[in-house]
Amino acid sequence: MTRAGTEIGVASTKAFTTQLAAMLMMVVSIARLQGRMTAEREAEIVKSLHELPANIEKALAFDKEIEALATDFADKHHTLFLGRGEYYPIAMEASLKLKEISYIHAEAYAAGELKHGPLALIDADMPVVVVAPTNDLLEKLKSNIEEVRARGGLLYVFADEKAGFEGDENMKIIQMPHVDDIIAPIYYTVPMQLLSYHVALIKGTDVDQPRNLAKAVTVE
Repeated sequence: MTRAGTEIGVASTKAFTTQLAAMLMMVVSIARLQGRMTAEREAEIVKSLHELPANIEKALAFDKEIEALATDFADKHHTLFLGRGEYYPIAMEASLKLKEISYIHAEAYAAGELKHGPLALIDADMPVVVVAPTNDLLEKLKSNIEEVRARGGLLYVFADEKAGFEGDENMKIIQMPHVDDIIAPIYYTVPMQLLSYHVALIKGTDVDQPRNLAKAVTVE
Protein backbone atom coordinates (compact mmCIF):
# COMPACT_ATOMS: atom_id res chain seq x y z
CA MET A 1 0.00 0.00 0.00
CA THR A 2 2.96 2.33 0.48
CA ARG A 3 4.06 1.72 -3.12
CA ALA A 4 7.68 1.76 -1.98
CA GLY A 5 8.71 -1.28 -3.97
CA THR A 6 10.79 -4.15 -2.64
CA GLU A 7 13.22 -3.27 0.13
CA ILE A 8 15.92 -5.93 0.32
CA GLY A 9 17.87 -4.48 3.25
CA VAL A 10 16.84 -5.69 6.70
CA ALA A 11 17.03 -2.19 8.20
CA SER A 12 14.05 -0.48 6.62
CA THR A 13 14.54 3.01 5.21
CA LYS A 14 12.13 3.86 2.38
CA ALA A 15 9.41 1.73 3.99
CA PHE A 16 9.56 4.03 7.03
CA THR A 17 9.31 7.29 5.07
CA THR A 18 6.56 6.01 2.78
CA GLN A 19 4.54 4.82 5.78
CA LEU A 20 4.72 8.35 7.18
CA ALA A 21 3.45 9.71 3.86
CA ALA A 22 0.65 7.12 3.75
CA MET A 23 -0.43 7.96 7.31
CA LEU A 24 -0.49 11.66 6.47
CA MET A 25 -2.78 10.94 3.52
CA MET A 26 -4.99 8.79 5.74
CA VAL A 27 -5.29 11.56 8.34
CA VAL A 28 -6.19 14.11 5.66
CA SER A 29 -8.86 11.76 4.30
CA ILE A 30 -10.38 11.20 7.75
CA ALA A 31 -10.34 14.93 8.51
CA ARG A 32 -12.08 15.66 5.22
CA LEU A 33 -14.77 13.03 5.83
CA GLN A 34 -15.40 14.40 9.30
CA GLY A 35 -15.54 17.98 8.09
CA ARG A 36 -12.54 18.96 10.23
CA MET A 37 -10.39 20.34 7.44
CA THR A 38 -10.96 23.19 5.04
CA ALA A 39 -10.49 22.66 1.32
CA GLU A 40 -7.73 25.26 1.42
CA ARG A 41 -5.76 23.38 4.09
CA GLU A 42 -6.22 20.10 2.28
CA ALA A 43 -4.87 21.67 -0.91
CA GLU A 44 -1.83 22.99 0.99
CA ILE A 45 -1.02 19.53 2.36
CA VAL A 46 -1.49 17.87 -1.03
CA LYS A 47 0.82 20.49 -2.56
CA SER A 48 3.45 19.73 0.11
CA LEU A 49 3.18 16.02 -0.59
CA HIS A 50 3.69 16.65 -4.30
CA GLU A 51 6.79 18.66 -3.40
CA LEU A 52 8.15 15.93 -1.13
CA PRO A 53 10.19 14.07 -3.82
CA ALA A 54 12.05 17.26 -4.74
CA ASN A 55 12.65 18.01 -1.07
CA ILE A 56 13.97 14.49 -0.48
CA GLU A 57 16.44 15.14 -3.31
CA LYS A 58 17.57 18.27 -1.44
CA ALA A 59 18.15 16.17 1.68
CA LEU A 60 20.11 13.59 -0.32
CA ALA A 61 22.34 16.40 -1.59
CA PHE A 62 23.89 16.52 1.90
CA ASP A 63 25.33 13.03 1.40
CA LYS A 64 28.99 14.12 1.18
CA GLU A 65 28.69 16.44 4.17
CA ILE A 66 27.10 13.68 6.23
CA GLU A 67 29.73 11.20 5.08
CA ALA A 68 32.40 13.54 6.46
CA LEU A 69 30.54 13.81 9.78
CA ALA A 70 30.28 10.03 10.03
CA THR A 71 34.02 9.74 10.67
CA ASP A 72 33.44 11.35 14.08
CA PHE A 73 31.14 8.49 15.09
CA ALA A 74 33.11 5.48 13.91
CA ASP A 75 35.16 5.08 17.09
CA LYS A 76 32.34 5.95 19.49
CA HIS A 77 30.46 3.41 21.61
CA HIS A 78 27.36 5.46 22.43
CA THR A 79 25.26 8.15 20.73
CA LEU A 80 22.29 10.17 21.96
CA PHE A 81 19.56 11.50 19.64
CA LEU A 82 17.23 14.32 20.68
CA GLY A 83 14.00 15.64 19.19
CA ARG A 84 10.96 17.52 20.44
CA GLY A 85 7.30 16.93 19.69
CA GLU A 86 6.77 15.00 16.45
CA TYR A 87 10.55 14.88 15.98
CA TYR A 88 11.05 12.60 18.96
CA PRO A 89 9.88 9.60 16.86
CA ILE A 90 12.29 10.75 14.13
CA ALA A 91 15.09 10.71 16.70
CA MET A 92 13.95 7.20 17.66
CA GLU A 93 14.16 6.10 14.02
CA ALA A 94 17.66 7.59 13.81
CA SER A 95 18.87 5.78 16.92
CA LEU A 96 17.36 2.51 15.73
CA LYS A 97 19.18 2.70 12.40
CA LEU A 98 22.53 3.51 14.00
CA LYS A 99 22.37 0.58 16.41
CA GLU A 100 21.04 -1.81 13.75
CA ILE A 101 23.68 -1.32 11.08
CA SER A 102 26.74 0.14 12.85
CA TYR A 103 26.37 -1.73 16.16
CA ILE A 104 26.88 1.48 18.13
CA HIS A 105 24.69 1.73 21.21
CA ALA A 106 22.26 4.57 20.51
CA GLU A 107 19.28 5.96 22.38
CA ALA A 108 16.69 8.60 21.60
CA TYR A 109 15.07 10.92 24.11
CA ALA A 110 12.44 13.59 23.94
CA ALA A 111 14.61 16.68 24.40
CA GLY A 112 12.33 18.00 27.15
CA GLU A 113 13.26 14.97 29.26
CA LEU A 114 16.99 15.61 29.01
CA LYS A 115 17.34 16.54 32.67
CA HIS A 116 15.52 13.40 33.79
CA GLY A 117 18.54 11.13 33.39
CA PRO A 118 20.24 11.44 29.99
CA LEU A 119 22.07 14.64 30.93
CA ALA A 120 24.19 12.60 33.36
CA LEU A 121 25.64 10.69 30.40
CA ILE A 122 26.93 13.72 28.53
CA ASP A 123 30.67 13.91 28.01
CA ALA A 124 33.13 14.38 25.15
CA ASP A 125 32.86 10.70 24.20
CA MET A 126 29.12 10.68 23.54
CA PRO A 127 27.97 12.49 20.38
CA VAL A 128 24.56 14.13 20.66
CA VAL A 129 22.55 14.41 17.43
CA VAL A 130 19.68 16.90 17.42
CA VAL A 131 16.78 17.31 14.97
CA ALA A 132 16.06 21.05 14.91
CA PRO A 133 13.38 22.31 12.52
CA THR A 134 11.91 25.79 12.84
CA ASN A 135 8.70 25.44 14.83
CA ASP A 136 7.10 26.64 18.06
CA LEU A 137 9.38 24.37 20.14
CA LEU A 138 12.63 25.68 18.70
CA GLU A 139 13.50 28.01 21.57
CA LYS A 140 12.99 25.25 24.11
CA LEU A 141 15.14 22.96 22.00
CA LYS A 142 17.88 25.61 21.93
CA SER A 143 17.79 25.62 25.71
CA ASN A 144 18.34 21.84 25.72
CA ILE A 145 21.26 22.25 23.32
CA GLU A 146 22.87 24.84 25.61
CA GLU A 147 22.60 22.37 28.49
CA VAL A 148 24.57 19.83 26.48
CA ARG A 149 27.16 22.44 25.42
CA ALA A 150 27.65 23.56 29.01
CA ARG A 151 28.66 20.02 29.94
CA GLY A 152 31.22 19.58 27.19
CA GLY A 153 29.03 17.50 24.90
CA LEU A 154 29.73 17.15 21.18
CA LEU A 155 26.68 18.29 19.21
CA TYR A 156 25.59 17.54 15.66
CA VAL A 157 22.54 19.66 14.86
CA PHE A 158 20.45 19.04 11.75
CA ALA A 159 18.78 22.44 11.66
CA ASP A 160 16.43 24.44 9.50
CA GLU A 161 18.40 27.19 7.73
CA LYS A 162 16.06 29.70 9.37
CA ALA A 163 16.73 28.42 12.90
CA GLY A 164 19.67 30.75 13.50
CA PHE A 165 22.26 28.27 14.76
CA GLU A 166 25.97 29.05 14.69
CA GLY A 167 28.47 26.23 15.00
CA ASP A 168 31.76 26.03 16.88
CA GLU A 169 34.36 23.38 17.63
CA ASN A 170 31.92 21.48 19.85
CA MET A 171 28.79 21.96 17.73
CA LYS A 172 28.55 21.15 14.04
CA ILE A 173 25.53 22.52 12.18
CA ILE A 174 24.05 20.89 9.10
CA GLN A 175 21.82 23.63 7.69
CA MET A 176 18.84 22.10 5.92
CA PRO A 177 16.66 24.03 3.44
CA HIS A 178 13.32 25.06 4.92
CA VAL A 179 10.33 22.86 4.06
CA ASP A 180 6.66 22.92 5.02
CA ASP A 181 6.07 21.76 8.61
CA ILE A 182 3.62 19.06 7.56
CA ILE A 183 6.25 17.07 5.63
CA ALA A 184 9.33 18.11 7.62
CA PRO A 185 9.43 14.94 9.79
CA ILE A 186 9.71 12.82 6.63
CA TYR A 187 12.33 15.16 5.22
CA TYR A 188 14.52 15.09 8.35
CA THR A 189 14.43 11.30 8.47
CA VAL A 190 16.59 11.03 5.34
CA PRO A 191 19.80 12.66 6.66
CA MET A 192 19.44 10.65 9.87
CA GLN A 193 19.37 7.43 7.86
CA LEU A 194 22.31 8.60 5.73
CA LEU A 195 24.37 9.21 8.86
CA SER A 196 23.85 5.63 10.04
CA TYR A 197 24.62 4.32 6.56
CA HIS A 198 27.95 6.11 6.32
CA VAL A 199 29.01 5.21 9.86
CA ALA A 200 28.31 1.56 9.03
CA LEU A 201 30.35 1.76 5.81
CA ILE A 202 33.30 3.27 7.66
CA LYS A 203 33.12 0.53 10.29
CA GLY A 204 32.86 -2.14 7.61
CA THR A 205 29.63 -3.69 8.85
CA ASP A 206 27.04 -5.27 6.56
CA VAL A 207 24.56 -2.48 5.81
CA ASP A 208 22.00 -4.78 4.16
CA GLN A 209 22.25 -7.81 6.44
CA PRO A 210 23.05 -6.72 10.02
CA ARG A 211 24.16 -9.45 12.40
CA ASN A 212 21.47 -11.20 14.48
CA LEU A 213 18.63 -9.58 12.52
CA ALA A 214 16.29 -11.02 9.89
CA LYS A 215 13.74 -9.54 7.50
CA ALA A 216 11.00 -11.89 8.73
CA VAL A 217 10.26 -12.40 12.43
CA THR A 218 9.35 -16.05 12.97
CA VAL A 219 9.26 -16.23 16.79
CA GLU A 220 7.24 -14.33 19.37
